[in-house]
Amino acid sequence: MYESGLMIGHFEPLHLGQMRSILNAAGQAKNLHLVIMTHPSPHPDFKITLQDKARWLQMACADLPFIHIHTTDEIELPVHESFADVTIDITASNAKLQHLIDALNLPAETVVFVAENHPLAQSDICKQLIMQVVTTPLQPDFDSYAIARNPVAYWSALHPQARSNYTKTVAIVGGESSGKTTLVHKLANYYGASFALEMGRVYVGTDLGGTEIGLQYSDYGPIALHHAQAIRDATSIATVPVTIIDTDFVTTQAFCEEYEGRTHPFVAACIDEFRLDHTIMLDNNVPWIDDGMRSLGTPEARGRFEARLLDIFARHDIKPHMIDQPDYEARYQQALLFIDQYIYGQKP
Repeated sequence: MYESGLMIGHFEPLHLGQMRSILNAAGQAKNLHLVIMTHPSPHPDFKITLQDKARWLQMACADLPFIHIHTTDEIELPVHESFADVTIDITASNAKLQHLIDALNLPAETVVFVAENHPLAQSDICKQLIMQVVTTPLQPDFDSYAIARNPVAYWSALHPQARSNYTKTVAIVGGESSGKTTLVHKLANYYGASFALEMGRVYVGTDLGGTEIGLQYSDYGPIALHHAQAIRDATSIATVPVTIIDTDFVTTQAFCEEYEGRTHPFVAACIDEFRLDHTIMLDNNVPWIDDGMRSLGTPEARGRFEARLLDIFARHDIKPHMIDQPDYEARYQQALLFIDQYIYGQKP
């Protein structure tokens, strides 16, 4: 058992193979220090911060007090397709290791853990390093390079703590009786996806007694806040690379402007701060059905509300994908095509 161990990596994304290597190293050292570095060539479709990666590992190792998480943006590791492409600069490697020893105040006997096939593990190289090299077994079921290139295709390999950052939110919006909720449940069932309900409707049931007669301007802030939490909850348990959202903050703002005659600044802030990845907007060209909670059923009211939605989208520089088929099944098929193309990368 070593007194202290060190592992260094990008961990972007954190996957199960990396976690297994971490656990192997943790079994060989009384204290294991994980150093997370900024990725020099991050995936363009996902905005992952150094703090995101620290959170993943902190949460994953929360009950393993002998594992300590650190971050640095001062040292970079090269990006390569395989270890065969790597040339080791002994002087530079020793300088990086010494910097970490000093920055983390590591004991002199600290060892550095690497995979069995890592270039630092080669006998002629490891003898020249200032730290002893200890290897962890290979994880042949997990190709770190392939996972980093296409996290969506390797969803099952991602660590659960990282998945919320790799699922894309798709909001289904539209006027009253446009088929939003039914489409949300169909899409969630098709993909096996987690989803967030329309919070305005839930709020009417939980806080207003089941009807909108008591709805007022002060309610729109809590509705937006509850919706933000519902979206966070849905993405935190994401089961697939897409999370379906029933309506959005733009819709909440549109109802506020429609009923109260003014824009709600908190809702406007939510539109910008809790940005959703994609928005599918359903045209109001299907029959309007009165369910007891709807009041915008005339052609004039439906047209006005749709125009209001589009205006708010434009204000916030959001470009929704419009689905205008008047048939419910056709709308469903159009939504599937959109998600398959923009989330799963399938060609139309």
